[in-house]
Amino acid sequence: MNLKTIIGTFVVGMLLVSCTHSDNRLTVNVSQEVVTSGYIGNGVEWDPYDEAESWGASVSDEDWQKLFKRLDFMRMGYVRCMINSPFRYYDPQTGKYDKTRNIASLSRLLQYCTDHNIVVMYGEYNPPTWAMKDEQCWVDMSVDYLNYLVNDLGFSCIKYFVIFNEPDGNWASTDGDYDLWKSMLLRFADKMKEYPGLDGKVKFAGPDAVVDYKNPSSPFDAAGWVKQAATDLDSHIGIYDIHAYPGQHEVRSGQYAEILARHKEFIPAGKKIVLGEAGYKYWREADSLLMKEYNRRVEGHPFTKGTDSNMLVYDYFYGLDMPLLCMEVMNGGYSGIAAWMLDDAMHSSGDSGKTEDIKLWGMWNILGEEVFDDPLQEEIRPWYYTWSLMCRYFPTGSNILKTTLDRTKGVYAAAGEYQGKYVFAAVNIGDEERSLDISLPAALENVSLYVYEERNRQTNNEGHPVPVQTGLTVDGTYQTILKARSFILLTNID
Repeated sequence: MNLKTIIGTFVVGMLLVSCTHSDNRLTVNVSQEVVTSGYIGNGVEWDPYDEAESWGASVSDEDWQKLFKRLDFMRMGYVRCMINSPFRYYDPQTGKYDKTRNIASLSRLLQYCTDHNIVVMYGEYNPPTWAMKDEQCWVDMSVDYLNYLVNDLGFSCIKYFVIFNEPDGNWASTDGDYDLWKSMLLRFADKMKEYPGLDGKVKFAGPDAVVDYKNPSSPFDAAGWVKQAATDLDSHIGIYDIHAYPGQHEVRSGQYAEILARHKEFIPAGKKIVLGEAGYKYWREADSLLMKEYNRRVEGHPFTKGTDSNMLVYDYFYGLDMPLLCMEVMNGGYSGIAAWMLDDAMHSSGDSGKTEDIKLWGMWNILGEEVFDDPLQEEIRPWYYTWSLMCRYFPTGSNILKTTLDRTKGVYAAAGEYQGKYVFAAVNIGDEERSLDISLPAALENVSLYVYEERNRQTNNEGHPVPVQTGLTVDGTYQTILKARSFILLTNID
């Protein structure tokens, strides 16, 4: 080979290396432009273990303390807490109302939220009996119970009230009847005025409808419910909320941002919208391989038939998908998201009080040992790692900042400002690492870097995330390698 050929080969090789390096570089710009001001927060669905006693064991003091330690690290801004009244204030055997009935676990949950300034969206899944769905006796009991919680017991964390869970669904007592839901909300509003100060402390959340679903009995899909509620009931609605259970491909492809925007466009100026429940479901064709694995895991399972579960919450990748959905929510101008759900120990399918088909969605099952004879279920699952960081470092009152990057490269990001400090999070759902050039709106000191990688997610003895680096100084730009299928969070928030 002569010198000319050698030089030519070298030049071509360098060009190839240069092109490959350039293709892996990604510029991310975080500006001072605010997408959402006064962010409410990220959190979870945390229901008060209504069925625990029916399953054979209430949550012990030891388990409550285990929960509180995990939640102390998360520092959630927002919790959705729903009750089933037959396990609480309504005795189905006698038909009697008793506001003190089975109050202990709900009180403990709400006291924690009150003590930690967590915004709670409280409500009821359905009336005590479906026959009561349009009866004044339910309104009277429900509002009196709400007043008992807020005014008598002092649970000031309750800011929003849901009167029916997913009223657009054919599984709800309303069966998609918008007019029924509207009329009942107005009756609830009238009743709340009878209790001094109650309607000043608690506002309604609605319509609580489900994205990508339409009841044949209803003229509206979820966007239609939002639009109609805004037209008819805006003076009564303190916050708008919808539920979202997208597929993995739907979110990873970037499509979901448009879907979120379509449901937000009807929100009146000055009002906020949150995802009241959110998780992933794999029934769509693009997720057929995940659904196949889901079904395989359900077969012969000792305590779920998979009727309403996500069997893949044990997997590392769920810890990428949940913060990705959260980023789309934040960048889309929403004000919060509650992951469904904190704990497997909260519900069975149909709230039957039986353990053969529980709703398995959580970060753990706090009754794994006591009820299910499986202590391993009480251990923290991988997605707690990233979700706890998204809760902790995007606190209530944050301003979500505009983040710009090429969304076709498999990397998504979100950033926020809180009391003059900043947070930046990014997830790479692609198969190639990316070299990020991050431009931040200010120089930062005392910065911590958290990393979530399949073989590198550092924790303390409690299983809580710990940073891989601390005390960093960032002069306004930051360069890092974001490995394939990984997550990072950079912050100087305490």
